Amino acid sequence: AAVNFGQYGYAGFPANRPTHCRRFVPEEGTAGYAEFVRDPDGYFLAMLPDRFTSTLGLALIEVLSRHTSEEVYLGQRASQEWTDDGEVRRLFAGFREDLLEAERKITTRNASDGLKNRRGPARIPYTLLFPDTSNLSGEGGITGKGIPNSVSI
Repeated sequence: AAVNFGQYGYAGFPANRPTHCRRFVPEEGTAGYAEFVRDPDGYFLAMLPDRFTSTLGLALIEVLSRHTSEEVYLGQRASQEWTDDGEVRRLFAGFREDLLEAERKITTRNASDGLKNRRGPARIPYTLLFPDTSNLSGEGGITGKGIPNSVSI
């Protein structure tokens, strides 16, 4: 489920979904390449799927990428009464701290200009497996991050 929530940032732009393209990227020396050189914008637009297919794909990606307002992330519990075992609570608190440390490391690495691979040319920070354990807002939506506590589709 953690992988679902990161899809919109990439697949929400139809050009990032080559499986839906109706034409191949042309090879040099072909008629298609000559057409591409003559009118790159027109060639690109002709590669994209029709409006219905694009809209259907975007709607599906949006649904799969959206967190509900009741989402419980890894390292969180919906209720404080989930166990009365002190040892289990202590171990869970340690697990939660490990997840919060992972969040801090990801945030620090995303901010580092020395790690260009963390963002790519579009400067999109890495959030795919960002635990989001610290998020206690209860707000749903498309965040591109957060590992749910259970299967969530």
